[in-house]
Amino acid sequence: MAMRYPEICINTAVISKNTETVVKLCADKGIHVWGVTKGVSAHPAVASAMLEGGCQGLADSRVDNIRKLRLFGFRNPMMLLRIPMPGEMDEVAETADCCLVSMPGSVLMLDRACREAGTEVGIIVMVDLGDLREGVWPDGVEEMAEAIRHCHRVRCLGVGGNFGCLSGVLPTETNLSLLVKTGEELSSFLECPLEVVSGGATSSLMLVEKGIVPEGVNQLRVGEGILLGTDITRSRVIPYLRNDAIRITAEVVEVRRKPTMPIGETGTDAFGNVQIFKDRGVRRRAIVAMGRQDVRPEGLTPIDEGLSVIGASSDHLTLDAEDLRGSLEPGDTISFVPDYGAVLAATTSPYVRTRIINS
Repeated sequence: MAMRYPEICINTAVISKNTETVVKLCADKGIHVWGVTKGVSAHPAVASAMLEGGCQGLADSRVDNIRKLRLFGFRNPMMLLRIPMPGEMDEVAETADCCLVSMPGSVLMLDRACREAGTEVGIIVMVDLGDLREGVWPDGVEEMAEAIRHCHRVRCLGVGGNFGCLSGVLPTETNLSLLVKTGEELSSFLECPLEVVSGGATSSLMLVEKGIVPEGVNQLRVGEGILLGTDITRSRVIPYLRNDAIRITAEVVEVRRKPTMPIGETGTDAFGNVQIFKDRGVRRRAIVAMGRQDVRPEGLTPIDEGLSVIGASSDHLTLDAEDLRGSLEPGDTISFVPDYGAVLAATTSPYVRTRIINS
């Protein structure tokens, strides 16, 4: 049977090894690691590799993904990363062990859902430390504490922070110290100790490496670093991790020599973008059968030297192939190193085949 493309190939042996490395690094500082599976749509093989590597639990932003892992037989602790929608509280109560929260009303709704389901769910109160996504302000935890005191089936585990995802704000000693302090204040309002200070994700690993994570931070939620060995918020390849766990491959459907400047009057492209081109004369181009409906083209780097991405429409990705040594014909394949956004899109698309290897 012929191979079907586009394809994303995931090496779970590399992911397991990266997990072991991150878990050991963090354990030496008293920090537990939760493996974030949302980047690969909670593929069970990847989830297993993260657990085998030593993750304390698994975290995902979608209730559907947590339910899927439960159906595959996963009994380990599961965390819901995205603050829950009011309409999914029943499912959260039935599937998740803990979730991130930011609204007092949501805590009360979750408690009602847990009482109806006969379950208990732990919560981590998210604190906005400057990235301006979810979270209470550091001086606003008293209202949250008041809601928690009215709960019977929801237990407050601690506080957490999010960095880099919306505004690019990075974790520092200063803002993580503020997170620890906010946790202490919440603990005081609740008159009980808290177990968790969740200090961010892959972007916090650099602070762990330097030994400057404030005392009290004892949990990280790591996805990108384990999956790809990179930290996109700091534009770096993490030197002690492997970055060859995931590759994306597409099939060539056209190879021709064409000018590098469009011919005729131009407007925006199919996605409303104004494209800017540089006249480099007539050059060899290749098109692969993969586009924005399959992947994030801006997050792809061709493995072979002499290839570069020009752009993409819904279903076609165009590359400059002038400097590629050797022939290139329809039916050949081109492989790419993806970034986190490209992996996220490819594993979500029903048109991209996932292949698992363990070597």
